Amino acid sequence: MRILKQILGALALCSVAFAATASPAAPVSGVEYQTLASPQPTDTGKKIEVIEFFAYYCPHCNALEAQLEAWVKKQGDNIVFKRVHVPRDESVLPQQRLFFTLEAMGLLNQYHKKVFHAMHVERNRLNRDEQVFDWVAAQGIDRQKFIDTYRSFGVQAKVKRADGMMDSYKIESWPTIVIDGRFQASPHLASAGMQGNPSEAELQAAALQVMDFLVAKAKAEKK
Repeated sequence: MRILKQILGALALCSVAFAATASPAAPVSGVEYQTLASPQPTDTGKKIEVIEFFAYYCPHCNALEAQLEAWVKKQGDNIVFKRVHVPRDESVLPQQRLFFTLEAMGLLNQYHKKVFHAMHVERNRLNRDEQVFDWVAAQGIDRQKFIDTYRSFGVQAKVKRADGMMDSYKIESWPTIVIDGRFQASPHLASAGMQGNPSEAELQAAALQVMDFLVAKAKAEKK
């Protein structure tokens, strides 16, 4: 009888261990993600707004891009995905204006990854206006039309708005993804729930899992 009890006890422990492995704990606010003290308004109806705060010069943003693109595609109609290029200093301003100009001209989807490639593979710093103009012309974009948009009031307004959003959304590092105007997720935050010394790919995968959780959470709360 004692042996039978020991066997049953061992099986029970194995069952508990298996359940813990099969059903990992949900991400926790203040650990794997942050909840903004002041939620920001969204304009996406029943769909969940997802905003990536990024910079073209940022190697971690570049490393995340392919995985993030696949994640957005997987989410489909669940979300409305947006990007905001963060400010830093005068050397980054041309890159920021490049982003908002491509967006204003309806060319962002076509050239977004090409900008990353130019900076991180071809080592084109794109930190001066003329460098940006030369690069876009080499891509076959109308140089003068681009320059006119680049210097337009509309692009200037978007740059200024990005500065304000940094404060409103409490952005301190990037890439950071804000979900439903309330939740911050990132590879950096995801590391808080991981042991050892995870690789960047592991941090990215963990962040995307947290984002899955937050989109589902926000969607459930909208019903």
